Amino acid sequence: MINVLIVDDSATARSLIKSVLESDRDINVVGAAPDAYIARDMIVKLNPDVVCLDVEMPRMDGITFLKKLMQHMPKPVIMVSSLTRSGAKTTLDALESGAIDFVAKPHSNIYDGIDDIKEELVEKVKSAAKVNVKKLTLSSKPLNSKPLSYLSETTNKIIAIGASTGGTEALKEVITKMPRNCPGIIIVQHMPPKFTKSFAERLNQLSQIEVVEARNRESVTNGKAILAPGSYHMVLRRVGAKYHVEIGDGKKVSGHKPSVDVMFNSVAKVAGANAIGVIMTGMGADGAKGLLNMKKTGSPTIGQDEKTSVVYGMPKVAYNLGAVDTQAKLEDIAGEILNVAKKIKS
Repeated sequence: MINVLIVDDSATARSLIKSVLESDRDINVVGAAPDAYIARDMIVKLNPDVVCLDVEMPRMDGITFLKKLMQHMPKPVIMVSSLTRSGAKTTLDALESGAIDFVAKPHSNIYDGIDDIKEELVEKVKSAAKVNVKKLTLSSKPLNSKPLSYLSETTNKIIAIGASTGGTEALKEVITKMPRNCPGIIIVQHMPPKFTKSFAERLNQLSQIEVVEARNRESVTNGKAILAPGSYHMVLRRVGAKYHVEIGDGKKVSGHKPSVDVMFNSVAKVAGANAIGVIMTGMGADGAKGLLNMKKTGSPTIGQDEKTSVVYGMPKVAYNLGAVDTQAKLEDIAGEILNVAKKIKS
């Protein structure tokens, strides 16, 4: 049984979230607090396995409370945030402060969207309960992000990266190490709309390379990383010697939209041995089969190791399928990518 504490200033939200979580027989809501001070006392008394935490609350906001919690009594935390640009920024702050994941409230009236987030909320709470909290506190601290060097000047190499739970901080560690002339990068990180734009803007501010949310027919060039927009699939295309991405709607693939499998499969078809596939922390199996297809077409592949993955799900499935050539610690992935890129003859 997974014991959960809900922290939300809205009595309606607390009641609905409790109902959703307890619809699963493996989850037990041990308490619901209207603010951070009451939540603090309940955490000490009830010792929940997972905390579902609202962002905007009276007396003490969710981010401030999260930082105090991670410092004094670390727990796996799922943030609940409104689907707005300001909410996206705050949620990214929370992920940097040690939250494992987030669920976006789809509407200002939570009644309107509770069915949309039911499955996601239950799944993320179950995954959070398995997380080693020490990894959360480590991943929220900046690693060595000094940009690396890269001497190759070829323009037809592609780096494709897929990530999910824990991926925002993991991607920050990798992307901020990339030098200005690195091969073009395309990324799928499981996030909803508006969050991907804010995340791309944040990475762009922190990195030497340009980081953008993908637009249709966006060119893939050296020194540029393109992030798939939330709720849209992204695929790689090639016209002559030039690459670009295409954005499209459609059904979820491997349970997600954008899907890492969709991106990896397109890279396997279009770039083959000129591409490098990287699969990082995340729950589920999205990207594993696509990475295997990349490997079959000659792409070198890299998987994040278990020790540094917040959730060793996607990389584990890929490794067990035989899709991963090299396993690497998070802090070594950027260097491994560049070392492999130098060996690609193109």
